[in-house]
Formats: sequence, structure tokens, C-alpha cells
Amino acid sequence: MKKELGCLKTHRAYLGRPAKKYPIEPFPCSERKVFQLQVKGLVKRLKSIGCRDTVIGVSGGLDSTLAVLVTFAAYEKLGFDTKGIHLYTMPGFGTSKRTKTNAGILCKDLNLKLETIDITKSCKVHFRDIGHDGKTCDVTYENVQARMRTMILMNKANMTGGIVLGTGDLSEIALGWSTYNGDHMSMFAVNSGVPKTVVEKVCRWWAVGNAERFPLAAKAVNDIADTPVSPELIKNQVTEDKIGPYILHDFFLWNFIINEMGSKDLLINAKKYFKGRYEEGVIKSTLDVFMRRFFTQAFKRNCQPDGIKVFPFELSLRGWWIPSDLGVVKL
Repeated sequence: MKKELGCLKTHRAYLGRPAKKYPIEPFPCSERKVFQLQVKGLVKRLKSIGCRDTVIGVSGGLDSTLAVLVTFAAYEKLGFDTKGIHLYTMPGFGTSKRTKTNAGILCKDLNLKLETIDITKSCKVHFRDIGHDGKTCDVTYENVQARMRTMILMNKANMTGGIVLGTGDLSEIALGWSTYNGDHMSMFAVNSGVPKTVVEKVCRWWAVGNAERFPLAAKAVNDIADTPVSPELIKNQVTEDKIGPYILHDFFLWNFIINEMGSKDLLINAKKYFKGRYEEGVIKSTLDVFMRRFFTQAFKRNCQPDGIKVFPFELSLRGWWIPSDLGVVKL
């Protein structure tokens, strides 16, 4: 399989191990260690390029929350003025009051300035320019918003002399669950080595450890972790309703790459480990989504920004690579 897929690195020490539910279990890496590795990676990048300004789009979701927390810790470690952390929340057509409120509370308690740039007017103008009715909630309706946000962040980075920090996690990268040339793009991806289920664990760990120092932020982080994952490009949009549970995707991702399991073994083990929690139909449909998107969305991974490696593998050209035109491989 490795020759067929063009895998550049293997991890023989992990082969033959039993399947694991959570990516954080088979690798000796606690939530604290994950966070420290992310901070260390960002510190190294900022020191290497001589940069003191960073730009982050803050949605009030898990990924952008972790990116803010990691960046804040990196600035404290470097002794940088946190005024160099430029945060922007860009509400669109599907933004909820809950996520917007939590983003504001988080940044305020950390004493970070959060600027609001409403993208709805700009998107409506763009809809008109390209001949979209602005009402049909199709992929164009969603992606226009994602690309508008990325354009704003990139231009703000130019204005501040900083870099845009990407917030997408390892699970999203594996599935290609991002808008090409939208949130797919940044100048450095701080969460690219952390699966979605681990992002949640790390955020909750941070909230416990900082409950006294930042009580309001800790409370907001816990509520963010309790909020259903959503890009909020359409009202009441829930990601897992569309692609299946992230806990299953992370199970498939880990065991597909580390334990080199094919579809048949993934299904057998998932049915065993998640018996009573998910029906077989849900497991199978989620596995189908994982296998299809992992291969067909490779083109996004093959031109993704630099990121931070946390676990024994990474989905990048220097770690795990497959040709963009390979198609879906039956394993």
C-alpha cells in the first residue's frame, strides 16, 4: 500500500497494534504535551522569520479558539507584546449569537483586541458580480464567505506586517473539509497536526488549568467545546450531520495510517469499539465518506501551508503524500 500511495515515511513500531478509539491514546502524548508542541512550533517559526505580528480569524469555534490560546502562550514565552496578535471575527449569513459571544468573551478576558468585520455586504456585492442570486445555499454561497474571510485576513496581514495563522485541524485536512483558497490557505497552520477530537481535549484541558487566571475565558472555552462543530456558513449548519462523527473519522485516520488497516478492517474494528454508540449504518457511511474524501481531496493537502507535526505522522508533502489524480483506492 505504501508504494502505491507514495507514502514517504512509515512507522513500523506501530504496526500490529490493536485499533484505538482516540488518536491521543496510542501515542504517549498528553493534552499538555500537544499544546506545548504547538507552542514550541509557533515560537520557532516566529523567531525564524523575525515576526512579531500574527493574524487570526476567530469564529468562536474549537479550532480558532485553540489557535488563539496557542498564539497567546507563544507570545508570553517569547516575551512579545500581545498587541501583536491581531484577531478578527467576521460574521456572515450563518453566524450564531453563541459563537460570536464566546469569541468576544475569550478575547476580552485574555486582554486581546477583537475587531469585527461583517462580511455580509461584501459577499452580496460579490454574488451580484458573479451572477449568483445570493439566496441559493449552494457550495458557491458557502465558499464565497470562506474566501472573503481569507482575503480579509491576508490583506490585514499585509497591513500589519504579520502572518496569517491557519486554524484548520488534522481531521479537516484529511477530509479536505475546507474551502480551497479559503480557510485551506494561511501562512502557517498551528493546528494542522492535531485531530479534531484532540483539539477539543486540549481546549478543555486549557480551561481547567486556567480557570483561576482567566475564569471568563475558561468558561467560554468550555461552552465552545460543547457547541456542535459548524462552519456556520448557513444557519443551523452542523458538520457531523453532513460527514459523520469526528470521533469515527479520527479512529479511521489513525488506524488507516498508523496500523495500515484497509476498509474491511476499519469497519470490523469500528463496529467492535463503537458497538452500542453508533449503528452499523452510521459507521459504514462515515467510513465511506472518509475513504472517498481522503483520496479525492488530496489536491488540497498537496499545496497546503507549513504546519506543526504533533503525532507520528503528518499529512503533508514531507510526511504522507498521494498523487492528486490517484482516485479512490479500494483497500
